[in-house]
Amino acid sequence: MKSKTLSLPMLLAAIAYSATAADAPKSPRATLGDSVVEPAWDQRLTLTVGPAAADIVGTGEKAIQAAVDYVARFGGGTVKILPGTYRLRNAVYLQSKVRILGSGSATVLVKEPSVTTTLAEDSDWFDQEITLTDATGFAIGDGVCLRTKDGGSGKPETVKRTLVARSGNRFKLDQGLRKNFWRHGDTTVSTLFPILSGERLSDLVIEDLVLDGNRAHNGNLDGNHAGCVFLLECNRVTMRGLTARNFNGDGLSWQVCHDVLVEDCAGEGHAGYGLHPGSGSQRTVMRNNRLVGNRIGLFFCWGVRHGVAEKNHVEGNDIGISIGHHDTDNTVRDNDVTGSTKVGVLFRPERSRDFTGNRNRIEHNRLVNNGADDGFAVDVQGGTEAIVFVGNEITETRSPARRTAIRLGPETAGITLRDNRITGFAKNVEGESAPSAPR
Repeated sequence: MKSKTLSLPMLLAAIAYSATAADAPKSPRATLGDSVVEPAWDQRLTLTVGPAAADIVGTGEKAIQAAVDYVARFGGGTVKILPGTYRLRNAVYLQSKVRILGSGSATVLVKEPSVTTTLAEDSDWFDQEITLTDATGFAIGDGVCLRTKDGGSGKPETVKRTLVARSGNRFKLDQGLRKNFWRHGDTTVSTLFPILSGERLSDLVIEDLVLDGNRAHNGNLDGNHAGCVFLLECNRVTMRGLTARNFNGDGLSWQVCHDVLVEDCAGEGHAGYGLHPGSGSQRTVMRNNRLVGNRIGLFFCWGVRHGVAEKNHVEGNDIGISIGHHDTDNTVRDNDVTGSTKVGVLFRPERSRDFTGNRNRIEHNRLVNNGADDGFAVDVQGGTEAIVFVGNEITETRSPARRTAIRLGPETAGITLRDNRITGFAKNVEGESAPSAPR
């Protein structure tokens, strides 16, 4: 994985500025308080982390975190993680304007095995400490996940914290709980966390790393809380050249994040989703990624809009690509979706036609050998409307059996099928889309 020279923050700032000013400066100067126009500096602060001969020597999350925080302190730059295997007991918490740069396949960040216990005492929402039944395997500095059923409603609650002080089985947390964690709510505490984590940040770049979730030795934590990379409410993010593998949850998950580019990455062997553009994420571009052996290869969550998924290889997942709740105005083009055990491309039924993923284009993709003997390569369910399928090749080479290339559910409307090449199925199209009705 060859690194590319990036100036993403400066590029985006320049675009933003040129859109609002008729005469952008030809030779901008660094000016106090000006976060829009910035000179394209030849060099920025870079710190190295590694097992030896580095600015910060270490092979755990503390060494990497120290470098991230130092670089962020001076306005951003690059943390270069040298070749080696780094074993993590907590997430590396990212910072705005910091680039994380590995050494390709030679830089491997591995999540340590998780342990789980229960609470020996109740903790209320205003508490900043917990007491564990069995503290074996827990240490100061560990990232932990607390899960419970709310004492009043029975609703599941999850929070992530860090252990910062200890007396025996009693631990102080880095933040208050903000939720009630009571023993009768079947509360558990586990050393579960993302490998790289960022919340409410901007101008992030993560490149050329292997992120190993060590799935066989870790409990499950879904993509709403974790993943090899987990981002929440971030803007202008690039993830390039990452291999995210074997997480007991998602590979790369970004929730309510805008202008995210995911390029030349691999998502392999996850219990959840390979790529998870999360709720409300706008203008995501996912290009040239390889998504193999996950529950779902590419999962459009809720309200994912104006995104592009192109030239991805999506192979051997239960579901190749899934689109649903208010996921509108996206383009899925020039992808290879093969060997999905359940369905290649799924439009989820959702609660009603008011919630479906409408106005999406599925164009010039190649779908090969997706679905079971009586399954579907493409399944459009619920009240989904205004989907365009154009120029796709949908192929079945195993046997026709009872397979159908495209199923249109009885409540679908305004589905356009044009210039698609379908071969090898018992039935090409099942169902008929009604005209779109006024909303």
